[in-house]
Amino acid sequence: MPKIILYFFILFLAPQLCSQTFQQRNTSIGKIGLMVSNVGTLGRPNVQNNTSGPPSMEYPINSGIEHLFESGLWIGAKVNGQTLVSTAAIDNPSGYSTGGAGYEFTSISGITEKSKLPSSNVYSSNAISHQDFITNFTDKNVVVPGTTIPIQEHTNPLGAEVHLETYTWNYSFADYFVICSYTITNTSANRWDSVWLGHWSDLVVRNVNVTQETGTAFYNKGGGGFLPSSSALYAYEVLGDDILFTQSYGALQYLGINWRGRFFHPNNDSTFTNNSLPSPKVNANFWDYKSASSQFPYPGDDPTRYYKMSNGLDFTNATVINELKNASNKTQLLSAGPLVSILPGESITYVCAFVCAKQIGGPQDNEATRKQLNEHLSWAKRTYLGEDLNENGKLDVGEDLNANNRLDNYILPEPPATPQVKVVSDNRSIDIYWDGGAEQSIDAISKKKDFEGYRLYRTNAGDDKKGNLFENLKILEQWDSTGNLIGFNNGFGSVRLTEAKQFEGDTTHYFYHTKLDHVLNGWQYMIVVTSFDKGDDILGIPSLESSFTENAQQVFAGSTANSFDASNEKEVGVYPNPYSMSAAWDGATSRTRKLYFKNLPMKAEITVFTAAGDIVVTLLHEAQSGAVGNDIGWYKNFSTDKNVVFPTGEHAWDLLSENKTGITQGLYMYAVKDLQTGEIRRGTFVVIK
Repeated sequence: MPKIILYFFILFLAPQLCSQTFQQRNTSIGKIGLMVSNVGTLGRPNVQNNTSGPPSMEYPINSGIEHLFESGLWIGAKVNGQTLVSTAAIDNPSGYSTGGAGYEFTSISGITEKSKLPSSNVYSSNAISHQDFITNFTDKNVVVPGTTIPIQEHTNPLGAEVHLETYTWNYSFADYFVICSYTITNTSANRWDSVWLGHWSDLVVRNVNVTQETGTAFYNKGGGGFLPSSSALYAYEVLGDDILFTQSYGALQYLGINWRGRFFHPNNDSTFTNNSLPSPKVNANFWDYKSASSQFPYPGDDPTRYYKMSNGLDFTNATVINELKNASNKTQLLSAGPLVSILPGESITYVCAFVCAKQIGGPQDNEATRKQLNEHLSWAKRTYLGEDLNENGKLDVGEDLNANNRLDNYILPEPPATPQVKVVSDNRSIDIYWDGGAEQSIDAISKKKDFEGYRLYRTNAGDDKKGNLFENLKILEQWDSTGNLIGFNNGFGSVRLTEAKQFEGDTTHYFYHTKLDHVLNGWQYMIVVTSFDKGDDILGIPSLESSFTENAQQVFAGSTANSFDASNEKEVGVYPNPYSMSAAWDGATSRTRKLYFKNLPMKAEITVFTAAGDIVVTLLHEAQSGAVGNDIGWYKNFSTDKNVVFPTGEHAWDLLSENKTGITQGLYMYAVKDLQTGEIRRGTFVVIK
């Protein structure tokens, strides 16, 4: 191929070769599920219409309690006398659209993942958290890369390239926030002056599994506020058809900017004023969604957006505070500045956090209901600051906790390792085994082997229908070390095995065992085993507990599998029998019913007939593959698709026929064929209203 033709071929293909497909990933290691994209947006706007998809900003994860429609980075600056603001997201009823107005960043890369957990398949020694997401995007393009589609209302970009890293942990004291660290580089030939950085967000707290409200009614039930001491704004639900199933806060918190070696934060004001630099300010704004004529108007162009970034609402004004407590559809902006300038080629790092918390005694909003929110904001800030205990951006005497002679962020005290747990389901009982690795854990801060004990948590039958299993966990037992002033001093003799237990195909040695008797067959229980340490009074570290999510398992007690032969006297059966529409564990719809066949062999074919002998449905039971009916609608609504333990001798059915229509009341017959022996056993059950 001639060089001149090759040149034009490459030139033509360059945009396509450089463009990246829109990509999203959601955090999943802790209790918060936040959606992250490679174009600078956060959240999944379609979550209210597609509740079975991934989360937007769900807390606790798998609860249906969402806290965010969408959010995105804003960068505002004066450039050669012009006021420019580049936005990753703005008020838009449909959320992100390629080339849409306000969605001014385009992707440079996909999203990669790293983890500091040695057990992770993406483990990396240079990971920051238990789940790091890394991506890159830019505002430099005025057309969508690889196309001729112009990006609407984006003709004068700042020339910013952004490297985003998000950090998430599974520790029980840090599993409710995601930290976003943006390294922003001025790649243009122009100096940016009077720079403000921030996030537009549409925090909306609703339980998408419960609410029947859609459209405007879904979004106009929120209230909000600002906590200057935490540099955080927040939102909550004031009223709505699902308010008893939310009572939660979603918050956006400013953590800091690293600018020319200085920590840019109001708490470090003197560093700037002593050098004749502007005082760091954090502003919070709320405005009525897409409304330019209200008391809190929407900023529709760069000058008004920049004005909002550089001028916050007056939160000493009672009228402002009270207005935000009224149910409305308001979006938010949290911004920090001004940085005097960012020079061509210069980079700064801007960090914020998305934080969730339970609304204690809600749905009202006051200091008491915000108790947990304040605690969670404090931990997010503490996590970011790491060794910088006095917030001056310098490594001072006594702050070098890991002795590497540099100031490190993201230094967390570490609880003992999360126990590895094996759960075995049986008839009206659950056996729980765990290993002893936590006892060898050494805290990264105190450098001590400070293990103290174990705790066992469990939910009650029916808690799954409340939509939030993690929040319904209750402590059942605690076993801790003797000879100190911590805990019960009851030791481990009642649960420690005389010999380690191993299971086929599992290399873990289990040293501890306890059994839960008198649990109900067919009901779902969540089981969690944690380890906890002694804490350190000298360093001001409280007793810390391991992850609640890492080994959480949902368990159903029930019969174990038995082959159909002469030695097996257990008869196959159905429960509840008679089945009354609906059973106590059923959901509210005809697609969330559940009936069990019990005492089945490992592999079986179940055929259900009408009294007239017509086939209703044929089910395949394969206990070894986990195909025990957990694909029915009930499990999709009230359980999860992983870490679920089912009894091997039971199979759930949703009472839908082969063509997925509901069955009527009456007498039904069934036949169960053991696919290994060929023997068939039969029975009947009754469906009543």
